[in-house]
Amino acid sequence: MAEIRFYHLERSSLERVLPKMLETALQRDWRAVVIAGSEDRVEALNALLWVYDKDGFLPHGSRKDGHADKQPVWLTTAEENPNGAHVAFLVDGAGLSDPSLFPLCCELFDGKDPDAVARARDHWKAAKAAGHEITYWQQTATGWEQKAAG
Repeated sequence: MAEIRFYHLERSSLERVLPKMLETALQRDWRAVVIAGSEDRVEALNALLWVYDKDGFLPHGSRKDGHADKQPVWLTTAEENPNGAHVAFLVDGAGLSDPSLFPLCCELFDGKDPDAVARARDHWKAAKAAGHEITYWQQTATGWEQKAAG
């Protein structure tokens, strides 16, 4: 069974949160896969990760770049783990039919989008029913606070 964390974005955008989470994963010597809801989002994230920090960038690639096995961060729309990632980040409502592809899955959703909240609730129910270890994290003024576990 996988560990699945649900991150409720309420104070910052995905574009601000995701790079920091990816940095943390890489600092732990983990590889990561980001599964997005569309190819357009993959391309937007690809561009973002080159310029989000004026002092550096996050090494990453996508299908256009190839060499998935060499990429510490892989951007995709597919349910895949071609770089042997420890963690998957699910954005834009992307889901995983088999979360056990990864030891850890993190679903990030926009708390200001009612459809995104509803999808996250559906994913929570399905993950709980499947017996995965799940936690819910809410963004607060001081950081992330765990609000529920199932």
